[in-house]
Amino acid sequence: MLKINPAVAAIEEETAFTVLDRANALKAKGHPVINLGIGQPDFTPPKHILEAAEKAVRDGPHGYTSPQGLPVLRDAVAQYVGNRFKAAITGDEIVIVPGGKVTFYFACQMFGGPGAEILYPDPGFPPYRDAARSSGATAVPYPIREEKDFGFDAEEVLSLITPATRLIIINSPANPTGGVVSREEITKLAHGLAKHPNVAILSDEIYSHQVYDGVDFVSFLSFPELRDRTIILDGWSKTFAMTGWRLGFGIWPKHLIEYVKKLITVDHSCTSVATQMAGLAAITGPMDEIEGFRKSFQRRRDIVVKGLNDIKGVRCRLPGGAFYAFPNISGTGWQSRDLARELLDKAYVALIFGESFGANGKGYMRLSYAASEADLVEALKRMKAFLEA
Repeated sequence: MLKINPAVAAIEEETAFTVLDRANALKAKGHPVINLGIGQPDFTPPKHILEAAEKAVRDGPHGYTSPQGLPVLRDAVAQYVGNRFKAAITGDEIVIVPGGKVTFYFACQMFGGPGAEILYPDPGFPPYRDAARSSGATAVPYPIREEKDFGFDAEEVLSLITPATRLIIINSPANPTGGVVSREEITKLAHGLAKHPNVAILSDEIYSHQVYDGVDFVSFLSFPELRDRTIILDGWSKTFAMTGWRLGFGIWPKHLIEYVKKLITVDHSCTSVATQMAGLAAITGPMDEIEGFRKSFQRRRDIVVKGLNDIKGVRCRLPGGAFYAFPNISGTGWQSRDLARELLDKAYVALIFGESFGANGKGYMRLSYAASEADLVEALKRMKAFLEA
């Protein structure tokens, strides 16, 4: 019998994709499923991005690029991010990768290993935990709390750091909660981390364009004293509606780039050239459609939060960012796993149960409002009818 590496066998399948498969199977049988389980924009990328990709596929280049990515794209990313956050960044610090996950997976490989500890948010994006564990490290959750508007308490997070801690993963705006950590708590955490020079920071800022109502998003680039051990994760998927294109970037301390390049050479060699050219068109082209996406998400968020709070036994805070609501369903009497199953099987509405995102997700559900307003209204109607029957 084949023996599978226990670190691989222990990886859990991401629930959102399991639900997607179930929802698609029901749709194939003719059921009117509304899938609010998957976290991806329902828009089409702007036309100039599609045209750039088409040209690159037709005209090339068609060969390998540097493992780090096309220099012209890396320089454009450095300028784009530097202008957004008033930070001095060079193309030498940028690594282009096939999707955001690669950046945190590489960070876990780099700083993990037996005896190491990696801190991650709970509830949080499930692959954080699995990436930490698969490196051989111990994954240590820190709590994300509803009463903190789904942010963290910096002092509580800092209290979990031990001599074995090698990496802390931050995500704001956050999946699954939509929470945006306040400037006060981010600053407290940054100042506290100054006292722990052996701890690297991975800040997942993939949803940084999706913030609402003037919410104050703070990038970890705001703390230059930590730049020599801060890794920024961002990309094109959520901002430009390019989830299936698999294109992301990391901003790494220069002294770590050589290790990242080694990981790339044994993992994927380089990112698709045509995809990189599309990414270049995205960040150097007009942004008016992107702002339109953001405004549409804000309208949808308002519809969803109002609708959820109108359902007996459900309460939902107004998320400050991303495109998720994380309602508390403890007042309904249902366990979240059971409710998710029944809503899909009987009301044909796909959501993700809260424990998928960690133990602190118990009693919650994740709803993605990256769907049409009509679908959102209909899904809320079905949920209300099911829960109040």
